[in-house]
Amino acid sequence: MQERGQFSSRLGFILAAAGSAVGLGNLVAFPVMASKNGGAAFLFIYLFFVAFICYPVMMAEISMGRATNRNPVGAFSELSGGDKRWRLAGMLAILTPFMIAVFYTVITVWLVVYIKEVFTGNLRGLADDTTFGGIVSSPSLFGYLIALLAVIFLILLGGVKGGIERLARVLMPTLAVMLILLTIFVLTLDNASVGVSYYLVPDFSRIDLSVINGALSQAFFSLSLGMGILITYGSYFSREDNIPASTRMVAIADTSIAFFAGLLILPAIFAFDPNTNTDDLSTSSVGLIFSFLPKIFLSMELAVGYTGASIVASVFFVLVFFAALTSLVSIIEIPICCWMDEFKISRKKAVAIQAVLLTVFAVPATMSLGISDFFTNFTSYGGVSKSFFDLISDVFYETILPLVGFIVCVFCAHRWKVSGLKSELVVGDPNFEGSWLEKYINFSLGTVIPAVLLIVFISTVSQIYFA
Repeated sequence: MQERGQFSSRLGFILAAAGSAVGLGNLVAFPVMASKNGGAAFLFIYLFFVAFICYPVMMAEISMGRATNRNPVGAFSELSGGDKRWRLAGMLAILTPFMIAVFYTVITVWLVVYIKEVFTGNLRGLADDTTFGGIVSSPSLFGYLIALLAVIFLILLGGVKGGIERLARVLMPTLAVMLILLTIFVLTLDNASVGVSYYLVPDFSRIDLSVINGALSQAFFSLSLGMGILITYGSYFSREDNIPASTRMVAIADTSIAFFAGLLILPAIFAFDPNTNTDDLSTSSVGLIFSFLPKIFLSMELAVGYTGASIVASVFFVLVFFAALTSLVSIIEIPICCWMDEFKISRKKAVAIQAVLLTVFAVPATMSLGISDFFTNFTSYGGVSKSFFDLISDVFYETILPLVGFIVCVFCAHRWKVSGLKSELVVGDPNFEGSWLEKYINFSLGTVIPAVLLIVFISTVSQIYFA
């Protein structure tokens, strides 16, 4: 058995878990989802889900990991007394982060290209609405993909303290400060107030099932829930530390970054195109962010010159890249941890296996946006043609995350029992016993929360796959 890594401190865990959570889900996916789902209507539902659904599930996942010092497969197996049915649930929590890492890798490759373009003085070209389509359909992406995969797996060879925690300690605070400063700048632009109103003043008539489904899926993805990440990170968490307080700090940090990303992008949309119709935003996609961020930086040209604007853009894109990188490292660590625990192999060998597997899937996903017609029009369902990239996103981001969350709730409430979860949560936090939080978890974890997750799962399946 390999010696198990551990975070050096509670702060190390919070920053590493926040580094896992804060990434493209906050900086790219959240503004897109907010723009296409009614702005403030989406935001309010998202915040509700984070506080009353996701926070308890986060604590449950971390507790499972710390109680067993195991990966998701081992944690489900040990806490269920070796029941093979629950072991299958753990396997799903290993497969999910692996497949999410595939489409996450593709988006991170796009970021690498943007960084190169800004470094070579092409900020003005990136601000053109047609540039994004050309980048994602260029065969040159494969060179960047190989370089990115090499960096990811070199970091993973460093383990928990040497790789993941060290990276997160420096990058997360820097990114947060820069995001806030950029948001302040955007809010000074003409017509930005229209975007602020759209983002912060709710129109509850816009709420429907798709908005609710999108808010929950986004909350789960953003907080790294349903991916086995927090179970695995919990296995590295010290028994002296406080799970509820640490989890709360991670949730607050993650949600704050997502909030400011929305406050950066949505006002920018209206500032750069005053004729924007909110109904047109319903078709927003990932390309929206990659188109508007260069425009934000280019608008600084009058104040700091083209070179100054390019420098600011370079620093920001590099920080976003590292936020994406910390998330990718966290996601890929889950199956690596599983290979080490379950098959008793070295970290080096586990990293090598994972590198081969990720490459095999990442290559066709990279080819899915115009490089290969076969992978671009890979399948169809719900009356829509879908690429290989779309298929992975729909199945493992939109659909599976709430399902894994449902399984975790049912397991903790009815198999491990709430009493078992409570006994783990009071370790490091004696005040948990008898608190309002304990009462809420006792009431909701086996009833309300899984019911909400199941309803969202069923409605998501019906909407995406059966229109």
